Amino acid sequence: MKKGIYWLSGVFLCIMLSFVPKVNQDLIEIPDPSLEDIVKSYKKALAEWPKPQIDYGVKWKEFAPIRRDSAYFREQEKPTVILGKMLFFDPKLSKSNQISCSSCHDPEMGWSDSRRVALGNNHLLGARNTMSLFNIETRKSFFWDGRAKTLEEQAAGPLGTHHEMAMDVTALPSKIQAVKGYRQLFKNAYGNETVSYEKIVKALADFQKTVRSQPSRFDRFLEGRYDALSDEEIYGMHIFRTKARCMNCHSGQYLTDESFHNIGLTYYKRKYEDLGLYQVTGNKEDVGKFKTPQLRDLLLTRPWMHNGLFNDLEGVVNIYNSGMHMNDPSDEKKKQDPLYPSTDPLLKPLQLTKEEKKALVSFLEALSGTKYKMRRPEFPVE
Repeated sequence: MKKGIYWLSGVFLCIMLSFVPKVNQDLIEIPDPSLEDIVKSYKKALAEWPKPQIDYGVKWKEFAPIRRDSAYFREQEKPTVILGKMLFFDPKLSKSNQISCSSCHDPEMGWSDSRRVALGNNHLLGARNTMSLFNIETRKSFFWDGRAKTLEEQAAGPLGTHHEMAMDVTALPSKIQAVKGYRQLFKNAYGNETVSYEKIVKALADFQKTVRSQPSRFDRFLEGRYDALSDEEIYGMHIFRTKARCMNCHSGQYLTDESFHNIGLTYYKRKYEDLGLYQVTGNKEDVGKFKTPQLRDLLLTRPWMHNGLFNDLEGVVNIYNSGMHMNDPSDEKKKQDPLYPSTDPLLKPLQLTKEEKKALVSFLEALSGTKYKMRRPEFPVE
């Protein structure tokens, strides 16, 4: 009898529930967080921040502050660094005795040269923009196409290239050895006065590794000084981490993935054509890929991109906002020309509003904090 009652009760309940109106989940709208809510969500420990929007499979790192380099002045007194600094600024490393490493990597210009492309021997123009030396010791590869894996290996490029310093690197050691003032510097650094190419590039590398960014307001915010950034800058940081998709490539302490991407600026078969990483690897998948630059002190390192064609942040944000897929090849065109480049799928149209773009630019401007500019040394006498 009880089983029958329970059965009838269940049937009755099902009938009653069938009359309850169903809620259409598509009609439920979750309100967007207010600016106040967004700002509040970042004024807390970094581990408690909202997670960024990262595509599946992308390796990324959370932001991390840089701190003032307390060992900087002690490092500048190391014998190899003293020697490397002298060599870095000395035009005698070039064939003409007119061009030094600092001609393109000027501390007064953010360790770059403020030119679209480098200007070298006989006023010959290079093909690419000069990359800044800020935080160079943290890089995994060098040049826009990553063709050098160490700073010592990188040195051979500008020293020997005809449109840069045009020096015969086999003759460089004897040229420096002939300068009397250098002998003691080499002895201090290496224990004897003998000059070799290996010693020259090691000293240059040791000096360049001391070129580091100074903390910015962004770093102070990361360390808990929440008044260091304005609400607009915090909102811009939020856009950077979410809707603008920037952290798919620009993450970690130095805001770079140390990888290579085609962002749609290959100019394939046009005036500014540059095939990038492909010229090193020979892999057709690498056509148009260039190294992701670090974003520290970016206001000091303009113009930007491998070809130096962009000089204002609003313009940079606008091109990324477009998605950069305007010149992707059709399947048919790809069959006809396997080298025709395709923009990295990580780039997509962003549909940023005017306010979001303005906030994003404000955040990017807050990444620059370096003020100290190194003085040039007095060169050794003959």
